[in-house]
Parts: sequence; C-alpha cells; structure tokens
Amino acid sequence: MKNQDINIRDPFVLLENGKYYMYGTRAASFGFGTAGFDVYVSDDLETWSDPIAVFSSADFGMNEGVNWAPEVHKYEGAYYMFATFTQKNGLRGTYIMKADAPTGPFRPHSDGAVTPDGWECLDGTLYVEDGVPYLVFCHEHTQILNGTVCYVQLSADLKEAAGEAVTLFSGLSPYYIEERGKDSHYVTDGPFMYRTKTGTLLMLWSTFINDQYAECLVRFENGSIKHAFEHLPPLIDDDGGHGMIFQGKDKLYLTFHTPNQSGLEHPQFLEIEDTGDSVALK
Repeated sequence: MKNQDINIRDPFVLLENGKYYMYGTRAASFGFGTAGFDVYVSDDLETWSDPIAVFSSADFGMNEGVNWAPEVHKYEGAYYMFATFTQKNGLRGTYIMKADAPTGPFRPHSDGAVTPDGWECLDGTLYVEDGVPYLVFCHEHTQILNGTVCYVQLSADLKEAAGEAVTLFSGLSPYYIEERGKDSHYVTDGPFMYRTKTGTLLMLWSTFINDQYAECLVRFENGSIKHAFEHLPPLIDDDGGHGMIFQGKDKLYLTFHTPNQSGLEHPQFLEIEDTGDSVALK
C-alpha cells in the first residue's frame, strides 16, 4: 500500500529493528466504534504492508464509542499503546495497553483511564523527564469550550496517575488565535513532546487557525515541562495536523494527517530540520 491508499487519522510512527511501524485512527466513521487499531509496516515510508490488527477494543468491552489516536512507545523493554476510548461514564479518556512486540497483540494495562475522573480527555502521549513518566493530554473543548493541554505524572509501571493534573495552556492562549464569541469552542489536540539535539524541549499540538487544521509548536525554558514556555509560529496552517516527530533511518520527519476530512485523510511525511532551539520544515 502507498501513503495515499491508507485512510487513517493521527499517524504515529515507531522505528524498531530497521522497520517502520505506523499506527493511527481507523478513519471510518471518524473513529467511532471501529473496534480497535492496526499497524502498517514499511522499510521506506512509501510502501506499506496491509493493515495488521494489533488491538481489538471489542474483545475488552472498549468499543462503545471512540477508538482514537493510538501511540506506541517503547518503555522499560515493552511496548505501550496510549489511546483514547469512551469510558463507561460516557466521557472520553486515555487508556494504556501493553504488548511484547510492535505488532501486538496489545492488551489493557492501565487500571482504566489514566486521565482525571470526570474530565473529557483525549490524545494522551508519553513523556519521560529525569526518568519519571508523564502523560501529556488534552482536556476536551467539548466539555469546557476552551480546551486545554495538561500533564500528569504516571506511576512507574504506567498503570495509573500518580498526582494531580497540571494545566499548561488553553486553546485561546496562543498569540495567533483570535477570540470569538463567549460560547465559542477552542480546540486542543494531538500533543507530542520532542527534545532537540541541544536539549531544548518542544511540544507539537493541533488546533484550528482561521478554520484550518494546524500543527502548532511550543518551546519550554530550561528543557523542562515544569518551566515557562512560549508559543512559536505554527509549522502547518493549511489543513494538516495531529502530528509527531520521529528520527528515520537517515532523516528527521514530521508526520501528520491531511486533509482533515472524514474519508479522505492519509498520512503525510515531511523532512524537518532540528535547529537546536527549535525545528523547521525543510
């Protein structure tokens, strides 16, 4: 399969043992009730295997609503999938699954959702700082109108949250977002943490700028998520987003989905440059 033939949202790529493993939201029905997630395997980011099922949400009673944004991180010798599901209480939250291989099968690992009780959340991603694991996630605009990006410390075994959630910023915070009416929604989704070659800490995240899906960028001071930060100019503002950065076999890449239209989404790969204090499209 070629990239243009793959209909997924929220692509996430893991390079392991010389192979690229790409996960994403099954785009059918916008990821509602799609019964789990697949992986596509490639040697070159151009030609991919047929989808290989890696997690069956239906098998574990987790297919009642959304099946969104799977990310797979290697941590302490195993593979952990972070993904968004609709909980029994009707609110969305991030769950963690575990497998012994990138191709699964993944099984539930966390004690339910690791996002805060009573919050509508999505798009949890793993971030490790000084050996301590954190979940970076979004508090949904669907619940609070002005969505936020937050983080919470996780237990060392990734089974549960180990502290209170900290809110970093809201969808209205960046200088390039125009304030609208009092009942307007401001989207935050798809956070991803990246540390540059000089130790600078960056965060990708997505929102809408002038009604176009966008890939945005935040830079933290002193290389820590706990320190002050600034919003940098967006990387993409023309209908592409929910991306991540990964080191390929010989180049650094940004992948994201575009267009942001149900049924038409596909992964795109752009070469980027690590400038030390930020990243830039080549």
